[in-house]
Amino acid sequence: MTTGPARPAPAVDAAGYGLAFVGAALFSTKGIFIKLAFAAGVSTEATLALRMLVALPVYLLILLSLLRRNPQLRPLLTSKRLLASMAVGTLGYYVASYLDFAGLAFVTAQYERLVLFTYPFFVLLFGVWFFGDRMSWSLIPAMGLSYGGLLVIFAWNLTVRPEGLVLGTALVLGSAITFAFYQHLAKQQMLVLGSALFTCIGMSTAAMLAIGQSLVVDGPASYLEFDGYIWFLGLMLGVFGTVLPSFLLNAGIARIGARATSSTASFGPIVTIVLAVFILGEEFTLFHAFGTAMVLLGSWLFAWLETRNRAKLAEL
Repeated sequence: MTTGPARPAPAVDAAGYGLAFVGAALFSTKGIFIKLAFAAGVSTEATLALRMLVALPVYLLILLSLLRRNPQLRPLLTSKRLLASMAVGTLGYYVASYLDFAGLAFVTAQYERLVLFTYPFFVLLFGVWFFGDRMSWSLIPAMGLSYGGLLVIFAWNLTVRPEGLVLGTALVLGSAITFAFYQHLAKQQMLVLGSALFTCIGMSTAAMLAIGQSLVVDGPASYLEFDGYIWFLGLMLGVFGTVLPSFLLNAGIARIGARATSSTASFGPIVTIVLAVFILGEEFTLFHAFGTAMVLLGSWLFAWLETRNRAKLAEL
């Protein structure tokens, strides 16, 4: 029996992984800016609106530029496609963001980042349940290891600072679940519209909803009371915590897919932990170190097994 020549291993899209990696790192700074805004007395709704006030003009300008420079994109924006993109953007950038912001009012920035860091597991599960992906049972121990690490930190917080911990954890976990589902839906839209056009539509929709919510809850007059420091935080949150990482991550999704993109975020929690300790003065005990190591090791193992499984499927 003769066999054909061995197939070359599929090339790794280094650019796609690089885009996802940098985007995840930048997204990890947003919890720091949010916590600083909360410390300055800004409400959850107003903090989210400040983020979107900075981001909205950027997305609108890019949207207009894309449509003017690429007339071939206009026929793609049917009413059905536009409404679908707006709905998916609302899910990923408004609902998920609001749940995350609300959760940060109760938990630390580093714990919030670790909880959000588990969203690749939900990406996997939703892919299997709703989008026809194959289940890889070998990934279950890695998922268990990460959630075991979260339980270590959760237990420490429960004994030291239990107020609002369960609610905050539930809100942030809800954000992770929502964002994981968004990633699958966004992939379908980006295959037709491209990552840049979809991002502009989705973020612009979410921004208008967030700003409208704050105007109802906080009132327009509240923005007149914000000093330069608060507007600076809004600028940092909008540019480095929103605009740049959203384009980078969506470009990564378009190149390497939702599951691969979600597996590249291991550097994010480290960024958040370092900034939270040195800027916010949050505690980092041996329990935090042990729990964080478990979360990161589980996520790294998950990503390694996922990459190996994808390579095996590509060889079939």
